Amino acid sequence: MSSNATSLCAPGWSNPFQAPDPRSMLLEYQHRYFADPSRWKIGLWSRQTGKDFTTSGEAVADCHANPGSRWMIAAPSERQSLESLDKAKEWANAFAFAIAEITEDRESGAETLLKSSEIKFANGSRIRAVPGKPNTVRGESANIILTEFNFFETPAETWRAILPSITNPLRGGEKKVRIITTPNGIGSQTHKLWTKEGGKVHWSRHKVTIHDAKAMGLPVDIEELREMFADPDGWAQEFECEFLDTASVLLPYDLIIPCENPLATCAVGPDYWVTRAPGAPPVDLGIDFGRKKDLTVSWALEDIGGFGMTREVLELEKVSTPDQLDILRPRIAKARRVCFDYTGPGIGLGDLLVKEFGQWDPDHDRFGKIEICNFTNTFKLELFPKLKMRFENRMLGIPTLIKIREDLHSVNRIVTNKGNVSYGAPHSPDGHADRCVGLALAVRAASNPVTDFSYESIPGASRHDSHHSDRSRTPLI
Repeated sequence: MSSNATSLCAPGWSNPFQAPDPRSMLLEYQHRYFADPSRWKIGLWSRQTGKDFTTSGEAVADCHANPGSRWMIAAPSERQSLESLDKAKEWANAFAFAIAEITEDRESGAETLLKSSEIKFANGSRIRAVPGKPNTVRGESANIILTEFNFFETPAETWRAILPSITNPLRGGEKKVRIITTPNGIGSQTHKLWTKEGGKVHWSRHKVTIHDAKAMGLPVDIEELREMFADPDGWAQEFECEFLDTASVLLPYDLIIPCENPLATCAVGPDYWVTRAPGAPPVDLGIDFGRKKDLTVSWALEDIGGFGMTREVLELEKVSTPDQLDILRPRIAKARRVCFDYTGPGIGLGDLLVKEFGQWDPDHDRFGKIEICNFTNTFKLELFPKLKMRFENRMLGIPTLIKIREDLHSVNRIVTNKGNVSYGAPHSPDGHADRCVGLALAVRAASNPVTDFSYESIPGASRHDSHHSDRSRTPLI
């Protein structure tokens, strides 16, 4: 962490802390929030303006100044919880504040669900990070930080579970509450707290739009960001802090964990795609294409009597299109059906695959292997609910891996004030829900398998079977 941030300060404002004090790094709006001692404090901040950085710094400073302090950080996902704790570690290093121990507690093995991670300082202070779920936030008396609180799976239930943590002033003094988030829908838990008037609790409110942040020293090209974002409503919410849409997690942990299966695999030997016997269970592929920014993920599901067992989650990063074709060709040759992400840079490779393996488009009497999938909103509305249904019915086996679990958990169902529904996921250092999209496409491929035509009716056909039969006659987009 560099402590030379003087040049980033807004004109006319001077940070009261000087280097080498790490607080000299704070911009004006960050310092205002950091230095506000209010017990109840809520920050409605634009994306990428340093809210986790600032809030974790406040917690570390308190731990440094007050031996025996306790803080708990809760975030919507395991990844975000650990990222916030990493920022606290950086602050501790900047303060030259000795960390005595770092511990991590998981459900069972190294790749299972995080219960908590904690840093313990030499002076007896502690900061614990947990996923923001009602059963994980219960525990010891502590000051609390809820980061991106508006995007918790169940914010109201989590709020009810965590609030008792601050009630006991006899253990470390009066406890503080810090909520820091971008907005997510009128009527949401954060909206209720942000607009609350009267009563004994007085929230200290800090609103920082991207315009405020730039005016106070954040070096950002707003017009370039706006053009890249290309979504006026999303821009108003994510960067101008307007309560517009309501987002909820598509796949909560409680749906993902029961489908984690010790028999599921992320990789198979090369012979798997070369020597598959005719009687082996069929394999369907979902391929989410990426070239420079995102991963290509090819997810292989083996169909075991309608149960989809993961056999391979192939990840390709920054691999040229010709090389991707060479890698994917033997897999596609052995697959029963393939759903391919035919969006943006994927169009060219999709055309090559259709030319080689044929196109699946029953509406136009095409019964090849490749279904080209355009990611319109209409397509997403069909794709993702069916993925969720497979998780609800526990008809999938997926590997027990943190990166897969967090990727699946990252997709949100978004409802606008006008009632329109869409799906989206934030970019992270580990991708853009590429694995989730690959799995969703594989589930789609498996739901419309290639079958021989027959004029004979099927006695006792189930309602589920009829649904899929009807779907094959309905336009996809």
